[in-house]
Amino acid sequence: MKLQTLVLGASMAITPVLTFAAGEHDHTPKFGGVVVEAKIGDLEIVAKPELIQIHVRDHGKAIKVDGASAKVVLLNGTEKSEVMLSRAGDKLEAKGAFKVAKGTKGIATVTLAGKPPATARFEVK
Repeated sequence: MKLQTLVLGASMAITPVLTFAAGEHDHTPKFGGVVVEAKIGDLEIVAKPELIQIHVRDHGKAIKVDGASAKVVLLNGTEKSEVMLSRAGDKLEAKGAFKVAKGTKGIATVTLAGKPPATARFEVK
């Protein structure tokens, strides 16, 4: 009985900490993409056949992308293509015709002004 009380007490003590930590890192996509953690913050990568976007956030707040650049490498089986993104308002973006479908894998490299590049792997769902 004492062990059950101890376990229950410990889990009740940890629950608020876990709830607080989970609230800090909301990985819910806000633009219909895939959210991936990177050294510079959370990247939401939106990959569609006509559009690729990267939204950069830190604890839910948008990070300024002035002077930033990005490259996305798309992998479809043995096919590989590279897409350069540039600033478009509060995000990085490229428009065109891209081979993107469910299961397409990618590697995004984002460089914010004055910071080293950050890399994130993702898969289109």
